[in-house]
Amino acid sequence: MATITERLKKLDVASISDAMDKIGVPCGLLGIHAVVPGRHICGPAFTVHYVPCGPVKGNVGDFLDDVKPGEVVVIDNGGRLYCTVWGDIMTFVAAKNGVEGTVIDGVCRDIPGIRENGYPIFTKSTYMVTGKDRVTVDYVNQPVAVSGVQVCPGDYIVGDDTGVVCVPASLAERVAEIAEGIEKTEQAIIAEVKNGSTLKAARAKLGYHHLQTKEEQA
Repeated sequence: MATITERLKKLDVASISDAMDKIGVPCGLLGIHAVVPGRHICGPAFTVHYVPCGPVKGNVGDFLDDVKPGEVVVIDNGGRLYCTVWGDIMTFVAAKNGVEGTVIDGVCRDIPGIRENGYPIFTKSTYMVTGKDRVTVDYVNQPVAVSGVQVCPGDYIVGDDTGVVCVPASLAERVAEIAEGIEKTEQAIIAEVKNGSTLKAARAKLGYHHLQTKEEQA
């Protein structure tokens, strides 16, 4: 039997987003894009929170030694675009240790090295200025926020070229089931059109316009 991680990883983030709409829980991490195209990630979140440095300077990446294989590093850098919290050294270590990928509410640098490695990373943008002496890790594995969406340790992070979604661990089985049904219906619509149906008729027949409608409104 497939694990919940395996089931979610087979799904498009668009289908998962529609499933979360049906449940009525926000999940889309607005403005987060793939740095390395063509990668699809899914795994439980290892969360990291950054704050601006004070008089005492902290660290910007030593937490990486504690991330388990298959986990997705989710960094809440407050959407800061003026300094990075990830580069080629961390990419090398993460890939070596079997980390599933990285999501940053902020920016990363060393893009040639990241792309050469093929490591899956999703950020708001890229920028070369270091975060050292500018930001520091405040805490790890507590709730954080990315683009206004709460991410808790162990929540499922799914990302592809369309973007990234967060699925609360407590809802994962239900979301997977709904999203699998949505993808099955969408494939059935395509089959109807291939067999001569109009798009309008196929959508009406299979209830396309209500696939994502919130359950009490459906």
